[in-house]
Parts: sequence; structure tokens; C-alpha cells
Amino acid sequence: MTDWKLPWHGACRCGRVKLKVTAPPLLTMACHCTGCQRMSGSAYSLSAAIPTEGFAVTEGEPVVAGANAEAGHHFCPDCMTWMFTRPNGIDFFVNLRPTMLEDIHWFTPFIETYTSEKLAWAETPAVHSFERFPPFEAYEGLVAEFAAR
Repeated sequence: MTDWKLPWHGACRCGRVKLKVTAPPLLTMACHCTGCQRMSGSAYSLSAAIPTEGFAVTEGEPVVAGANAEAGHHFCPDCMTWMFTRPNGIDFFVNLRPTMLEDIHWFTPFIETYTSEKLAWAETPAVHSFERFPPFEAYEGLVAEFAAR
């Protein structure tokens, strides 16, 4: 996709925490792990890896919460919407829950992860599937392939 129509704006369910995206995603994903199933209340969670410099919280202050604080899951402190994840030790992207955005017509998961834990009936249109996460050395190629689409 060449015209991402940036910037994008979004907010949590109650609207107290707002965000802005000024860079296109590096990759889009669906994660089938049981942790994401439980946190999202669904068969999988969706995310878009946004370059750190292209992501900003513009209003409110999200809190880090969840069963594993090391994972860096950020929530609205009022409505407890799971908004984004800043994994500890990884500073070049933020995993945004794309459903926080005002317009998500562009979103389709490009990869799906943790298919080893997926519900039998859960399907996505992802191009690539991984039993866990892709091997580290695969990310460069995946990002390049996503950018070329």
C-alpha cells in the first residue's frame, strides 16, 4: 500500500487516552496465544507494529498492567482497554491494537503467530503462519514483503 493517509488518530473505549500514528506499520499480525485470547476476550488479538517515532499518546496516561508487566501491555486506567504493547528491551516499534484507530479499513493481518495455541475454528487471512513467533532472522524479510504489498 503506497498511500496510508496518515496521520491516524485513535482512542480507548472511553476516549480518555488518545493516540496518533504518523508512520505506516512495519507489519500487521494476529496472535493466537492463550494470553492474547484471554486479554482480548476473543480467539486472537490483532496488532500493527508501528515504528516508535511514528506513535504518540496525545492525551491521557496509559498504565502498564496485565499478568506480565515485563510484556509492556498498556491500558487506559479508566476503561481498562488494552491499547498497545511496548515490549521491554525492544524500542524500535510499538504493537498497537488497530481497533483503537478511528479508521481501520486498511487492516488485515499479514502474519499470524502462536498457531500452536489457536482455537480449531479460528481462521485469519494471514499470508504467513507460525507455530510460535517467527524466527528473529525472518523479520527483515517479512517486513520487506509487507512493505512491498
